[in-house]
Amino acid sequence: MTFDWNAHRFSGGVLALDLANTVIFRETPDRAMDRFSDRGELERFAAAAAHFRKQEWGKVKFQPPREQAEVDRIVDVREAINALFRTAVRGGGLRPDALATFLKLGSVLVFDESMTQNLAWPNPGSAVQGEERKLSLGTAAFLSAMRLLEPARLERIKICPNCHWLYFDESRNRSRRWCDMTVCGNRAKAQRHYRRNRGQPEHDHA
Repeated sequence: MTFDWNAHRFSGGVLALDLANTVIFRETPDRAMDRFSDRGELERFAAAAAHFRKQEWGKVKFQPPREQAEVDRIVDVREAINALFRTAVRGGGLRPDALATFLKLGSVLVFDESMTQNLAWPNPGSAVQGEERKLSLGTAAFLSAMRLLEPARLERIKICPNCHWLYFDESRNRSRRWCDMTVCGNRAKAQRHYRRNRGQPEHDHA
């Protein structure tokens, strides 16, 4: 069963977090859902990511994994990205074990790239210009995550209290509360309205 890889699915703000967010409701096991349980969705995600992440990667075609070993690697790096940054957001910092796992997986992905591949990010302002290049989805997600290790960027990563997605808060004063105000923010408002009418205490539920 396919579904729409629309703008909301890319509320993470950067490719690395978008990839981590292909599992929803991670912190509520009975509601958690892996969008890649249907492996066909990997190709559709890669195509949508090339569209929604033009400002990050410019004109690019993300190559989805083909062989099962490649699928396993991208799922592994997705989980490594999630563990690394979710722990950091929760106050655990960059844990050595999580960082080591992430770097080991990333080195394998990078090593599999063509030796003539240019892995540099496009220059700001010219991201959507120039010729389209091809880059594996896993490598691009790993490199996207590497940029988030910078302290100024790391402190802008948050967890949505509604769907548990990781997202990059680009607001000037870091006041963004939801991954997507039009979806999770509105759901929270509806829940508060419902609780008020039921006479229940008002607090946000994840």
